[in-house]
Parts: sequence; C-alpha cells; structure tokens
Amino acid sequence: MTSPSCPTATRLYDQGKVIAQDFGYDQVAGMLEKHPGAVLWLDLFAPEPADLQRVAEEFQLHPLAVEDAMTDHERPKLDRYPHHVFLNVYAVDIATRESETRFGKTEISAFVTPRALITVRKSPSDTSKFVDRWDTVADLGAADGVGFLLYGLLDVVVDGQYAATQRLDTAMDQVEDALLEEGGAARPVRMKAIDQRKLLAALRRAVAPMPELVGQAMRADLGLVDAELRPYYRDVEDHTQHTLDEVEHLRDRIDALLQADTAEQGNVLNDTTRKLAAWAAIIAVPTAITGYFGQNLPYPGFEKFSGFLVSTASILAVSVLLYLYLKRRGWL
Repeated sequence: MTSPSCPTATRLYDQGKVIAQDFGYDQVAGMLEKHPGAVLWLDLFAPEPADLQRVAEEFQLHPLAVEDAMTDHERPKLDRYPHHVFLNVYAVDIATRESETRFGKTEISAFVTPRALITVRKSPSDTSKFVDRWDTVADLGAADGVGFLLYGLLDVVVDGQYAATQRLDTAMDQVEDALLEEGGAARPVRMKAIDQRKLLAALRRAVAPMPELVGQAMRADLGLVDAELRPYYRDVEDHTQHTLDEVEHLRDRIDALLQADTAEQGNVLNDTTRKLAAWAAIIAVPTAITGYFGQNLPYPGFEKFSGFLVSTASILAVSVLLYLYLKRRGWL
C-alpha cells in the first residue's frame, strides 16, 4: 500500500478504546485485518489528487465523492454512495481583536465506510478537539465504532458553530450601543455593523444545512446510528437547530439596528432641512421687499472702486466661513 505524500493522522479504536495511533498508512490494511472488530480514523491534510486516489482505491470511495472532497467551498451536505457515506461540514471560529471581528472556517470532508472514518481537511485546523471528544465519550464506541466517531466529529463541529454564534452576539452588543446613539451612528460604526452582517451571512451558510444533515445521518437505512447512539445524535440535532435559531435572531437583530440607524439619520436630516428652510425664509423676506422697491442704499465706499473691493471681500469671507461651518457640521 503506497502511502500518501500529504500529512496524515491515524487512530484505531476497538470497543471505543484506542489500541493504536500514529501508525503509517502502509500499516492500515494490516491493522484492520489483525483487529476485525476495530474501526479506523484516518485524517488527510491538504491531499493531492493522487493521494486521495490511493485511499479511494483501498476503501472503494466513489469518484464523485472524491471529486467533492478535492473541490473547495462545497456546500454542507450528506450523500449516500454504494460503499460509504460522504459528508461535508465547516468548523468555524469567530474572534474579536482590537474591536475587529474576524471569521475563520475550515472545510472538512468525511468518508464514512463500514470500518473507517476518513477526514479530509483543506486548511489547517486543530484535530485534537475531535480526539479529545472521542476519548471523553469512549463508552459509546462499544456498540458501533464508526457511528461513535461520526458523532464525535459532528458534536465538535456543532459546538464550535454555537460558540461562534455566541461570540458574534457579544460583539454585536458593542455595535448596538453605538448605532442607537442620538443623531445616528458615525460612518465607521455603520461599516462595522455591515461587516458583522457579512460575517453573519457567512456563518449562516455553514450552519443552516446542519439540522437536515444530522437528521439524514440518523436515517435507519444508512445503518450508522444504533439505538444507543440515537439519543446523542438527537442532542446534536437539537444543538444545530438552536444554533440556527440564534443565527436567524442575530440576522433580524442587525437588520433592525441598521434600519433604526437609517431612521434616526432621516430624522436628523429632516431637522436640518427644517432649520435651513426657516433661515432661508427669514432671509428671503427682506431680500424680496428690498428687491421689489429697488432699494440701493449708500454704504461706505458707495460708487467707489474701494467699496467694490470691500463688498467682494465680504462676500468671499462670509461664504468661506459659512462653508467651513457647514463642513464641520457634516452638512457638506
């Protein structure tokens, strides 16, 4: 068996207990033959097409599933093939640093065969979370090892999605206070709110299909989940629905905040327009009267060139001062 050139991780479980780990891919076949009741976890990080083809030939992986595993940005889904189940999920993370909210995600493709869970990661991520979860719930592996491994994978992914949703909710609290200030929020605050709405849309794309995906994994005809594991899968399914509900709530919340800010800016604009209209009316009355009567009153420098210069300078000075005042108030 030719070993893939990409980094790999291996673990062999028997009745939920680890009996071997970190062995080479060339030992996989021998390990499975030596332990007929054991199941394998094989992780491939950024494999080349030739690497995955070697694994596909050994485990009878369908070409369409292999193609999906090699393609970036596949949607979350679960597909059934003659010799295995293929699923694609996203582990996500949201962090707030220096008042900036950052979103990261790792696409994970998985092949679930009768005796192996094969994961394909296309970007760096921490697989120790999966290993720790499998070690924590090792008793569940006594009845069905592959279903136990898939449960641990889905549980960690869903927990990470819910944690990311909670962190985004906390980050949105800070934006909410600024958006609801009297007079409307400043442009940087509005842009931050819009950025968070974009992050929320990206998070929703990863979260929205998960309830259906977990529900499909529990189908009896797949044979992945036995009676002992079913309550645990239902718990994961409940968490996926709760996470999706939180995401939908956050989406409604940020939209409502942006609409409230737009309405507040409209109110401020109306007040400003009323003030300008009032001053225009005050100025228009004497202008109209003096214009109607043709009043041209003598002033210092009347009919002299120096008066023309003073008049012109006064117009320019007042215009510049008015421009600077309006610019400072944000009206220009």
